Amino acid sequence: MNRIEKYAHLDIELPELPEVLLNTIQSEILEIMCVDKNCDKFKKVCLEYPVLKDAVYVVFSNYVKKSDHKYEKFIFLGEKGNELCDLSGRDFELYGLLKCVSIPHTQEYCDFKKYS
Repeated sequence: MNRIEKYAHLDIELPELPEVLLNTIQSEILEIMCVDKNCDKFKKVCLEYPVLKDAVYVVFSNYVKKSDHKYEKFIFLGEKGNELCDLSGRDFELYGLLKCVSIPHTQEYCDFKKYS
């Protein structure tokens, strides 16, 4: 298997990120995005799940159809990649809660996407 890492320095940006999450994110099995703390939907979700106030990132699968999100687990991470909690798609939807992650892609990944 040709292993092209997606994000540059993800292990440095998120030093407490568990290795299994690091590897699945880098290999595009799972995706990581930032939580949009300014959106009203996120503020409402935090009232029900106060631990999410410290969430900076969420890890999820791009491969699960929207109709099947109720079966998915969303893993919320703190500022350094530490796991805060995981919630089911039955609890709420991620749509409207996310913004792009600020960690840059590797040049190798960009080249691969450009030519594939």
